[in-house]
Amino acid sequence: MQNKQEASAFVICDDLYKIFKVADIEVMALQGLDLTVGRGELVGIVGASGSGKTTLMNVLGGLTMPSAGQVIVDGANLLKLSTRELTTYRQVEVGFVWQQGSRNLIPYLSALDNIKLPMTLAGRTGREADGRARELMEKVDLPHRCDHRPIQLSGGEQQRVAIAVALANEPKLLLADEPTGELDSTTSDQVYDLLKRLNEEDGLTICIVSHDPTIAQHVQRVVQIRDGKLASETVRRRAPHPLASSPTRKEGEERALASTITTVGDDGSWEDHFEELIVLDSAGRLQIPKQYREELGFQNRVEMEVTEGGILIRPAQNLEQTSSQAEIQIEREIRGEENEASAGLLARLKGRK
Repeated sequence: MQNKQEASAFVICDDLYKIFKVADIEVMALQGLDLTVGRGELVGIVGASGSGKTTLMNVLGGLTMPSAGQVIVDGANLLKLSTRELTTYRQVEVGFVWQQGSRNLIPYLSALDNIKLPMTLAGRTGREADGRARELMEKVDLPHRCDHRPIQLSGGEQQRVAIAVALANEPKLLLADEPTGELDSTTSDQVYDLLKRLNEEDGLTICIVSHDPTIAQHVQRVVQIRDGKLASETVRRRAPHPLASSPTRKEGEERALASTITTVGDDGSWEDHFEELIVLDSAGRLQIPKQYREELGFQNRVEMEVTEGGILIRPAQNLEQTSSQAEIQIEREIRGEENEASAGLLARLKGRK
């Protein structure tokens, strides 16, 4: 039975694995990844190179199939679609925006013709396609650039046309892989603002893969992938600005508080706080950040204890490297009860190896 979160989700990735074989070496790009994205949500996906985020985008786009698990988009299980249904999904249900302009736009076509091309492939031609293309050029604020080829457009303009191309067949899901990777900060903000407007006005579900450290300021939620699994999630919490209703505030007080504010509204009435949460997956697994593990001396074994405030995790004490959970349990009994019989059992167990 689906829980409430899954029932309202537009995208559901459940225990996804993806294994690539290079020569005789198998590389696991996704390792039991779980992810849900709500309908009409604007989500950022971040992670180091090789973490699996681009593989996830290709799976969501129907460009590659996972080795195990399931991926459901708008109620359709992509693993159960026929070849024809999957082609239709890629043409109509999902839109793509890539970092490299050469993957988004055909250089010898005008901006308008680039937008009309995916509609033509989907069987929409003539006045209908032309009208839709011009409407999209208006939507991305480039109606005066319809007849310009990509080489005549700036990098930011190329990406806005690329977004229009991705929207040509009115998809329900937009996937953007590093859409601002080759742009300066000002132009990047313009692209983010456009994506945010499309999300708010059209209710479009958007997933953005990015290395941009400021992406949390432009999206509703940021998920981080580490080693092929969802590791953490950064959520935005909006609250009234504590100084907004204080007409007698002093300049010094405002500067002191400003150092704790991440984002403040244009009218000074609200502020955004960003909170990073560790993700607990469906199997009960979580990833403790490397810096915490190193600082606290965590190795390959930990101890857990239920306390009044929650669960306490600490490095295991006085445990040598062991090869089985049975040995660990026996050593704990020896340490806790100094039971000579258990010690003899451990010796016999090791003697069989």
